[in-house]
Amino acid sequence: MIDGMPLIDAHVHVPLLGTLKPAWLRWARDFGEQGVLEDVWDSAGRPRPDRLDELFAAQGVDVALLFCEYSPKATGTQAFEDLLPIVEHNPARFRPVANVNPHLHFPLADELRRQLDLGAAALKLHPVHGGFRCDDAALYPAYHVLEERGVPLVVHCGTSSFPGAANENADPGFLIPVIRDFPGLDVVLAHGGRGWWYDAAAFLALSHDTVWLELSGLPPKRLPEYYAKYDLTRLGRKWIFGTDWPGVPGTAVNARAVAGLLPEEVARAVLAGNAAKVYAGLRPGE
Repeated sequence: MIDGMPLIDAHVHVPLLGTLKPAWLRWARDFGEQGVLEDVWDSAGRPRPDRLDELFAAQGVDVALLFCEYSPKATGTQAFEDLLPIVEHNPARFRPVANVNPHLHFPLADELRRQLDLGAAALKLHPVHGGFRCDDAALYPAYHVLEERGVPLVVHCGTSSFPGAANENADPGFLIPVIRDFPGLDVVLAHGGRGWWYDAAAFLALSHDTVWLELSGLPPKRLPEYYAKYDLTRLGRKWIFGTDWPGVPGTAVNARAVAGLLPEEVARAVLAGNAAKVYAGLRPGE
């Protein structure tokens, strides 16, 4: 907990460093806390579950959602199985998030079911790094599985600076048919429309009960600027806190800064309540 409020970080990366492109390592060093890579990862580039658990506990994080990513042309291949030793160390604090790429996985639904059966709390799609659009019919079998199981879809909705990123695929407009065709599916817009789509992402969230804005990679002090056309308290009811760790100066610092923008009731929802409602099986504070 942080300042008496449960805290869920819904966007965390803890890959094997040897599987990544150099640009990922530069990003983590440029935007993250000094020395964090040397502190949390061992000399072979493997994350140390015990140290990660201690660090997140010290930051007040009750639950952290760990991302993998199959994007070999952009950031590298961060396998789902690489997350499992961290989850096994403390399953109360850590939950994995599934990832599939229609260029790499077939049958797509079978791979998604496999990762969900291993404990995934959501499916993350990365159209910008994976090189696809989310309205691609090849993804519809995965959406059916998610809707049937009550598991949310997380989509990278914002620009990326990594070499090879196809930023045009981040347009939230590509999700309109998905939202229409799968009315029981919660859709989380990671990075909240970062770049060119803040207004479009906010409009989707306010006009659909099943759409949420996740704040990873967004400096809290600039949220009023990014969403200047909207009442921040009203829009905040659709926010989900996330950091994009390790590319963040500090989880607790960001959480307090976001909470400071909102009434306490809304802040509690943003920091944990909304995520606990949307993601499968999260119980912060238990």
